Amino acid sequence: MSQFFSDTLRKLRTEKGLSQQALADKIYVTRSTVVRWETGSRLPNAAMISRLSEVLGVDVNILLSAAAQSDECPNVIMVDDRKLILTGGLSILEEVMPNAAVMGFTQVSDAIEYAKANRVALAFLDIELRNASGLELCRELLRINSRTNVVYLTAYSEYALDAWSTGASGFMLKPITPQGVRKQLKNLRYPFWTGGEGA
Repeated sequence: MSQFFSDTLRKLRTEKGLSQQALADKIYVTRSTVVRWETGSRLPNAAMISRLSEVLGVDVNILLSAAAQSDECPNVIMVDDRKLILTGGLSILEEVMPNAAVMGFTQVSDAIEYAKANRVALAFLDIELRNASGLELCRELLRINSRTNVVYLTAYSEYALDAWSTGASGFMLKPITPQGVRKQLKNLRYPFWTGGEGA
């Protein structure tokens, strides 16, 4: 896709002394995402380029000039205040939706800012977030874009009734699994191509 961007990213990452995994951990994506960027098979979107510039300590314009946001990739986000769950969930979402640009957030405010700047096709939200409610976040995301599909992730089945009243597309009990995600994708209010199995 963009050999110039991949070469630029690899050079900056190496100069910073970061492995692909270390870079992935710092920006809440999987190592396979970094690999795709560095092989030129995928370009990050503008919000992710901004994250990369912060972590790599370079002017964002250096990266922006080396890449362009791709509209071919639907934006998928996951919001969970526990980093371990977030990291594991992102791997599963990327496995099931290889064509999507998958991003994770531990802070509700960051997820909202991202949604304002990017059209989010699908959001996986934890319901019990530190100092925030996933139910309220859902309402805010739908105010920003009424066509965002929202799937709740929770360990507590008693939230199911409240969840349905917010306009969400689905509800999953943790832990998140590839099979569970595929089942949810079949029931989205606004389906989109994910590039996954059976897509």
